[in-house]
Amino acid sequence: MSSVVLLVVSIIIIGILVFIAISITGSKPYEFDKEEYQSDFLRIENSLRKENDLSWNAAISEADKLLDKALMEMGTPGKTMGERLKKAETRFSSKNSVWYAHKMRNQIAHEHGFSADYNKAKHALAAYRQALKDLGAI
Repeated sequence: MSSVVLLVVSIIIIGILVFIAISITGSKPYEFDKEEYQSDFLRIENSLRKENDLSWNAAISEADKLLDKALMEMGTPGKTMGERLKKAETRFSSKNSVWYAHKMRNQIAHEHGFSADYNKAKHALAAYRQALKDLGAI
């Protein structure tokens, strides 16, 4: 009887040690170079000029690239930005805003003559800023 108790206690102790080892070595959140991301995003925001309609599309495209860079850097699977967004969308506090901004970027890239207006560009940049915050990049 005492050998059974000893076996059960040994199994419990080993289980606790395994749990502690997994907790200590478990996956940690990805560490971004926040200074670099903040600097890049500030540059993008400062490029947006109300009087320069060319800056509106460019700022959206650049912000989209920066978010995609962050997703790839943290190892989010997917062949395209859309696939990566789908995999990571639970991490975003406002996934609809992120999708709105990304779809606008797709219109810029794929629809001839499409041009965002200044207010839509500002809205998209706010969505990208929040998404980068949600990921911990800025």
